[in-house]
Amino acid sequence: MNVLIVDDNQAAADLLQELLTLQDHTARCTYTAQQAMDAAKAEHFDAALIDLTLPDFPGTEVARRLRSEASEGAPRLLVAISGFSAEDAAGASARNLFDHHLQKPIDFGQLAAILSAPQ
Repeated sequence: MNVLIVDDNQAAADLLQELLTLQDHTARCTYTAQQAMDAAKAEHFDAALIDLTLPDFPGTEVARRLRSEASEGAPRLLVAISGFSAEDAAGASARNLFDHHLQKPIDFGQLAAILSAPQ
């Protein structure tokens, strides 16, 4: 699976990329919302792991744009990654835009199960 990682915490994003690579996935890190949008236009991704709080615009807006552009290059699977739980206001606002919500620190076993489930 080709996975787009969108997180302004570069160390966390890079570590997640390494872990995904060890699980035989291909992953690309972006650290801003705009970088993510540019990457999604240039390359096909099966999934996107999107931090809800990004420096240029919110991860919910990234998800909204990816869903609205729903081109053949847009990821089918969107996973919110956040320090907020799904019950917090920020997490709740993302509920309709994402297929899954993972709270940081990410449980990698849970992420692996999400990525291996049939889409």
